Amino acid sequence: MGSSAITNDFRALVGAVRDGSHPSSYDEEESSQRRRVLFVTPESADFIKVGGLGDVSAALPRAMSTDFDVRVMIPGYPQVVGAGYPLIEVGRLPALAGIPECELARIDLPDGLIVYVLVCPELFEREGSPYLAPDGRDWDDNHIRFGRLSLAAAQLAAGVGDPAWQADLLHLNDWPTALAAGYLHWWKQPAPCVFTIHNLAYQGLFPLDYHQSLGIPPEALGTDQLEFYGNLSFMKAGLVHAEQLTTVSATYAREITTEEFGCGLERLLRERAEQGRLCGIANGIDDTWDPQSDAHLLRGFGTSDWIGKRINCEHLRQMFGLAICHGPLFAVVSRLVHQKGVDLTIAAAESIVRKGGQLVVIGRGEPSIESALRNLAARFPGAIGVRVGFSEREARCIFAGSDFLLMPSRFEPCGLSQMYAQRFGSLPIAHRTGGLVDTIEDGVTGFLFDRMTVESFKAAINRAFSVYRTTDLFYAMRRAAMGIHYHWSVSSVPYAHLYRGLIDRAFPPVVRKDESKTLVNSN
Repeated sequence: MGSSAITNDFRALVGAVRDGSHPSSYDEEESSQRRRVLFVTPESADFIKVGGLGDVSAALPRAMSTDFDVRVMIPGYPQVVGAGYPLIEVGRLPALAGIPECELARIDLPDGLIVYVLVCPELFEREGSPYLAPDGRDWDDNHIRFGRLSLAAAQLAAGVGDPAWQADLLHLNDWPTALAAGYLHWWKQPAPCVFTIHNLAYQGLFPLDYHQSLGIPPEALGTDQLEFYGNLSFMKAGLVHAEQLTTVSATYAREITTEEFGCGLERLLRERAEQGRLCGIANGIDDTWDPQSDAHLLRGFGTSDWIGKRINCEHLRQMFGLAICHGPLFAVVSRLVHQKGVDLTIAAAESIVRKGGQLVVIGRGEPSIESALRNLAARFPGAIGVRVGFSEREARCIFAGSDFLLMPSRFEPCGLSQMYAQRFGSLPIAHRTGGLVDTIEDGVTGFLFDRMTVESFKAAINRAFSVYRTTDLFYAMRRAAMGIHYHWSVSSVPYAHLYRGLIDRAFPPVVRKDESKTLVNSN
């Protein structure tokens, strides 16, 4: 089926897409209204969070809402439809190829943020994570599940689904949403896309013949489009067809154009960078990350009051069954996967304990790493505590109670944990990569090490021990770290610039004819 057939088939299916249904330009009255942005995501901390994308998806749309009419779209997982908010029926989204139709509903959150929910029980109302079954394996139909999310986003930008609201721009996030940029291109729809790469290593690869069930035209399967070493790549749909690519830090934007970090896509990404279509915008954190007022903490604290920090430290030791100790308390708050370098932490743990330190770990991930951490805690009872799982409250208590946060990531597009830790007076010890370089000043607000080896990591840990014993320097670094606030109000500015530029190019503002005459006469 060719691209023109796809376009015609789509129009026939929905009946609502009509030529000119989206204005080709804005007049002066329309341009005074806020532009409409749909933020499309597979997860959000408002309902369900797997990693940093969940935090970003809850915070960035709110930060942008002062200047834009931003709405979020998310699949109707059990955690979403069962969150206790009324689901308001909006309309139905038609099927395409093997992607089923679904109901479009909305949730109006108490602070005014509107969230579109894809109500499709056969695809989304399952136990497990957004991406994985309870046994830790990918869902066999993830191509259909996230094809449905991408298709829904494109439909809303094409005037289908909500008769009262049509997106001017799609902000897509990682591979589960990337196909939306392709649909809009194949349907010749004008709404532009911003595609944010949160982690290039996860690309959404499927057998090439799945294109039929996804309604992808055969001519889109070349190596210059969606084909990737014999597979169909959702990620490439975003890289090829989105008008602007962003990553979550400036350093990561440079790194992914290299063979070491480009995951086989570095040539395409270099082209996008040369075209000015790739940039890095660092993530931020919101106002809830305030050590003086955070309700999760046993007691608040600030840079002139360390009593609260000590109280949270002792509370943390009790939470993890650690012995009373006057040495430093190290922490890991992370997905327990190879990327995060947890194997280096495991290798360095005995050295930390021998030097008089303690370690707490929280997270979930690869079963082999989870098992190794449990064994580590069993070897060092009272000195190392491990909890497999995740709790927002416990994570915040760890940031507030620890002295140092370990982040030996092999690569880190941005990282949020180091920002949280710094805000709560825990100095990060991190590999010099990605967003960690952009947010940690070595020897001032944390510690960086250069080589991804146990020896290099231990050397950075030894520096931390030395600083800990030098009280004045230790507290000076703490104050410096807590004084840095990577807030979304800063990160939202470049996003606003991108949004406006793309929307104005897609739908150029025009001057009314009567105003044009006035301007001519005045000259």
